[in-house]
Amino acid sequence: MDRSIFPNALTLLNLIAGCVAVLVLLTGHHNYLVPLVLISGAADFADGLVARVLGVQSALGKQLDSLADVISFGMVPGTILYVLLAGPNELSWSAIPAFVLTAFAAYRLGKFNIDERQNMGFIGLPTPACALFVLGYWLWIQEDAFGLGSVFSASYLLYGLIVILSWLMVAEIPMFSFKFKGLQWAGNQIKFIFAAIAIVAVIIMQELALAPLVLLYIILSIVWYWFTPKTSI
Repeated sequence: MDRSIFPNALTLLNLIAGCVAVLVLLTGHHNYLVPLVLISGAADFADGLVARVLGVQSALGKQLDSLADVISFGMVPGTILYVLLAGPNELSWSAIPAFVLTAFAAYRLGKFNIDERQNMGFIGLPTPACALFVLGYWLWIQEDAFGLGSVFSASYLLYGLIVILSWLMVAEIPMFSFKFKGLQWAGNQIKFIFAAIAIVAVIIMQELALAPLVLLYIILSIVWYWFTPKTSI
């Protein structure tokens, strides 16, 4: 049996979960959205891990991974923003700019595939992080967190979010990954710090921690690499 079938199956699970997430957004079954995005994220993480363990990393797997990510971490956040701008079951031309985010996610993934600098870190905001931020933003609106739901759903903020996130995905800004160089403190400081903060934030805020944690990830990356410019990403 070709062992590459296992990581490739996980990659396709990522893609299918993303497709279903788009479907539930457009049909108003929003209670399924978070589990589906989490399934996509878990499958996206697991496919590379399984491929490395089995020693079956391949060019095909890399391309499939990016194609799946365009759906799960490009189309899904674009659709979330579209629904926030247009409402469910509505066709609104003024909400179409939401899919500019999808276009930039696709561009970022294509760029990532040919960029040899991003082995231990990223340049620009990774598409999964972008998708998690948009999902977290959606949850803040849906749950009217701290009574700010109507404020965050303002169209001018949503359009601004599309512009900022699209730019961040393709910007030449180093951002750390969670590939640990062993378990020692040296070389992993920023990752341990973020992980500790993330655990506390999730315990306290649960799913509402998603958007603030991605924002913190961006800020920590910028600050860390500003003060340590020679550190390899």
